[in-house]
Amino acid sequence: GARVVNWPLRRLALSRCGNLYARLALGMPVSDATGGYRVYRRGALDAMDLSSVCSQGYSFQVELSRLAHRAGMRIVEVPITFAEREHGSSKMNALIVAEALWRITTWAVQDRGRAWRRGTGRAS
Repeated sequence: GARVVNWPLRRLALSRCGNLYARLALGMPVSDATGGYRVYRRGALDAMDLSSVCSQGYSFQVELSRLAHRAGMRIVEVPITFAEREHGSSKMNALIVAEALWRITTWAVQDRGRAWRRGTGRAS
């Protein structure tokens, strides 16, 4: 339900494709795993293994969404309007995108391997 205002087509495509890939690869019921504004209850943070966080940049938000999902936390998304920045420039570059793709793919493989070893055949 979020809206985007004045985003270049390239940025919109990157956001939508990245979120679709994260959602499908990691099996998370999250529309925007990359959104930067998050609120966590203390109990949720305590339930997640934050010492395992290894991401830098863009994939950090995806990793926290994954940890919350794997810990069985309820994830609620509130639609907002994203407007193109008026000042400054994006820090997004090819290395940040590559890190996100690498990490999401690695987590997906790990999660599926863990599920198969448990005998469920499904990632959790």
